[in-house]
Amino acid sequence: MDFAADPELESIAGEAAKLAAGFDDDYWLDHDERRAFPWDFYRAFAERGWVGIVIPEEYGGAGLGVLHAGTLLGAIANSGGAMNAASAMHISIFGMGPVIRHGSEAMKRKYLPPTARGDLHTSFGVTEDDAGTDTSRIRTAARHDGERWIVNGKKVWNTKAQQCQKILLLVRTTPREECARRLDGMTLFLADLDPDHCEIREIPKLGRNAVNSNEVFIRDLPVLEEDVVGEVGRGFYHLLDGLNPERIMIAAEAVGIGLRAVGKAVDYARERVVFERPIGQNQAIAHPLADSYTELQAAELLWQKAAWSYDRGESAGALANMAKLRCADAAFRACDRALQTFGGFGYAREFHVERYWREARLLRLAPISQEMVLNFVAEHVLELPRSY
Repeated sequence: MDFAADPELESIAGEAAKLAAGFDDDYWLDHDERRAFPWDFYRAFAERGWVGIVIPEEYGGAGLGVLHAGTLLGAIANSGGAMNAASAMHISIFGMGPVIRHGSEAMKRKYLPPTARGDLHTSFGVTEDDAGTDTSRIRTAARHDGERWIVNGKKVWNTKAQQCQKILLLVRTTPREECARRLDGMTLFLADLDPDHCEIREIPKLGRNAVNSNEVFIRDLPVLEEDVVGEVGRGFYHLLDGLNPERIMIAAEAVGIGLRAVGKAVDYARERVVFERPIGQNQAIAHPLADSYTELQAAELLWQKAAWSYDRGESAGALANMAKLRCADAAFRACDRALQTFGGFGYAREFHVERYWREARLLRLAPISQEMVLNFVAEHVLELPRSY
């Protein structure tokens, strides 16, 4: 075990932080209020090759691991952009994991180079309002029609769908009741987000408004055989190479947001003078911030361990889930304490911590709720009886 600083990771964090610093809090406040996608921010990172950080070198990427991607996204989230900044990029990074690991050679050569350049945008099409976290009960289905599939159904919480050309789409190709296991019989498509067959409706939401969330209604969408990712009927298992990296990267982003909030609060606590002394001299202010800082440092080690394990090809599902749980809780607590440090001004948009608070709250819900993580750990780690 070696905790020495890694020059490559330090370089990634430093370069990302420097580039992200060109887009300050006011830039993100403006884009959040206008619900405007941050194209100039995205392009600045794409032009430097950051979108392709995990894509293999033979397809135009950097060929690095989830640990490197988490370091990148954590530094981005630690900027004023928080989840708006991270979400503008991270689906292009973790979303293509199933294609990298299970796609055909022709699929990789067609779709990975433009993804690495930042030209191809893909939305994640998994969640459905009727199924929730019980993915086995999705209703979006495909029927075979000659050399293609025809898809009908609905997906929700499709991030960035308005900017995307493709959708990584999980569908039922065999009815659940005909499968030996409940998660069998689903297939993963890299489908066209064709406006003639897909209607996109934005979901108004609490925060992270510079990056849209959507419902996608799918009607008779044709998908070619060549756009099947991996094996027919094995889609859920292929999808795990997107889900586990997603949870690890979001954990890294959570730590980044939490540290940003603590840093803002510490600066304010040094400068704000009440009763002829800085408020940071009061333990009621100092102790919660110190506690959150230590909690975030511990959380960071957990997501890094999860990423290290995944990059080594080990089974990382439990660590990925636990990292997401602990990092999300630590981040929200840090943002809440930062807001409290500012007092009434914390509620004012011009000080930005309320925006961090709103965006950090999302991480306790998505991509999986804290309660479902605890269910997973209880069943698969502690080997307790399944509770749901």
